[in-house]
Amino acid sequence: MRKRTIAREMALKILYQADMTRRDPASATQIFWNENEEKDSGIKDFCDGLTRGVGANLPAIDAKIMQYATNWQLNRMAAIDRNVMRIGVYEILFTQGDIPPKVAINEAVELAKKYGDMDSGKFVNGILDKIHKTEIPSSR
Repeated sequence: MRKRTIAREMALKILYQADMTRRDPASATQIFWNENEEKDSGIKDFCDGLTRGVGANLPAIDAKIMQYATNWQLNRMAAIDRNVMRIGVYEILFTQGDIPPKVAINEAVELAKKYGDMDSGKFVNGILDKIHKTEIPSSR
């Protein structure tokens, strides 16, 4: 498995923990690393960047998800789906083109399929694809 894929999985676990325990992502990250050792600094650094970025932009990310998730309330979405989309939206809109949007979407869909339910992949793909096509003008 690629390093960034592993880091995204770890970020999902951290954000899920933060969501379920109502902690801020920084506290959840610290707890996660106290309980899990990661020897590869590249994986840890990328994971930390994702969790910091999502945490710093959480209100804007959640607003964007709500804008495109018609007929859905954020608190009614499955926690896995919600946090997978948070990572995806962060990568699409806030990483300054470091990660191609299609890669971010594909990675998010794979996370949703692995950790969510049967329809999570389709749900995440639909919302992230709408965000990508609408918010990134060159992707039309």
